[in-house]
Amino acid sequence: MTYSNKIVITTGDPNGIGAEITIEALNKLNLPKDKIVLISNKKILDFYGDLNCDYEIIEIPFNEDIQPGKVTAESGEFSFISVKKACKIGAKAIVTAPVAKNALYLAGHKFNGQTEILQKYLAHDKQLAEMLFVAGNFRVLLLTRHVALKDINLTKEIVVEKIINLKDFFENKLNIKNPKFALCGFNPHSGEDGILGREEIEILNPAVEELTQKGISITKPLPADTLFVNAAKEYLSDSNNAPIYDCYIANYHDQGLIPIKTVAGDKTVNMTIGLDIIRTSPGHGTAFDIAGKNLADETGMIEAIKAVI
Repeated sequence: MTYSNKIVITTGDPNGIGAEITIEALNKLNLPKDKIVLISNKKILDFYGDLNCDYEIIEIPFNEDIQPGKVTAESGEFSFISVKKACKIGAKAIVTAPVAKNALYLAGHKFNGQTEILQKYLAHDKQLAEMLFVAGNFRVLLLTRHVALKDINLTKEIVVEKIINLKDFFENKLNIKNPKFALCGFNPHSGEDGILGREEIEILNPAVEELTQKGISITKPLPADTLFVNAAKEYLSDSNNAPIYDCYIANYHDQGLIPIKTVAGDKTVNMTIGLDIIRTSPGHGTAFDIAGKNLADETGMIEAIKAVI
């Protein structure tokens, strides 16, 4: 069996909303049967709803009781095996429903998210998986991912490499030539000439100088609050005009995700780039508090599937 022309969809943590939003999204999108394959378990799918189409299902064993809202090692193991399987079957693209990091850890898989699993099983030749969050023309790249603020360790070399990879993605995958990037300052007010921190002076400014010499259009480090105020206004204006910047580059997780999720909500898509296969996921988590209650909004899953289509 070959899956090179198929979108592979995992249903995430069995005790979260993943299966429910996958079912609802597929029923609304009504995609051709030969374009989709699910990595899941029929018991899980039947528990959370009914698919309108008889899509192929690659069965992952799950012999435990389904316990909506519970964090268990068994659900973490199922989540891990599902993503690993998605990496191994040679799909055209991957869409993943949310998993729980604490469940992964309980199962003995010390990954801080699905991006890290994808990196382990798909990367080759020093490829780097990157997190790009997308809502229409509002795009945010994270220079660091799931890491505590106190442990962030940026270097000029990391910044340069990630932004070169970003430019390649825009030009080769999105067909946006000479993309324009806006770089967020690391510190409040971009450090105020070193008064509030020296990351701009010692890391970001030298990186920008090197990137500019390579022909990449990127701003100097600018105060993130002002950058994202303008980005939000642009997104909410619903204009068809080309965006001022094709991508905003954030230094750490919440610096980038708070603004885009605030204005775009469930339409925010988490896109993994930098690997041979594009992966998307809803921008939200497992929502254990509403799992199994038929309250989940499938908008994020719909947008994630549409993004790879």
